[in-house]
Amino acid sequence: MKDVYEIMREQNIKLPKAPEKGGLYSPAKRFGKNLVYISGCGPVIDAPVKGVFGKEFTKEEGLEIARNAMLNVLAVLEAEIGDLNKVKQPVKILTFVASDNSFDAQPYVANGGSQLLIDLFGADNAPSRSAIGVNVLPGGIPLETEAMFELNEE
Repeated sequence: MKDVYEIMREQNIKLPKAPEKGGLYSPAKRFGKNLVYISGCGPVIDAPVKGVFGKEFTKEEGLEIARNAMLNVLAVLEAEIGDLNKVKQPVKILTFVASDNSFDAQPYVANGGSQLLIDLFGADNAPSRSAIGVNVLPGGIPLETEAMFELNEE
């Protein structure tokens, strides 16, 4: 597989600083032989993002919002494992989408995060995924994504 950081340079992808922990939990948790779970991350990178899909945000705007949440997931992952080239494959992502009762495009919105993983790790390594609509998320953020990754055996 190609160097992940080279792909990031080619696509002008920059990881933010890993988000601060917001409660009593582990941002990353290793388990099994070579798996790591990343706790839910919101889309906040430079400035607060608040709102609900179907009101403040459209599904098209959701692609970037979901991508930003996945950038935060990857920043936490990198902080835990030190080098994203240790990732064998993304296994599973779960995206929670704060949604108005009439909004039903959660899978479309979640594509923003999935696409980033495909861009970095290849289409053959697309993760399994769930996208769920909820009425509110912590701090009023519009989206939260958690993920599980398989690491190359050391």
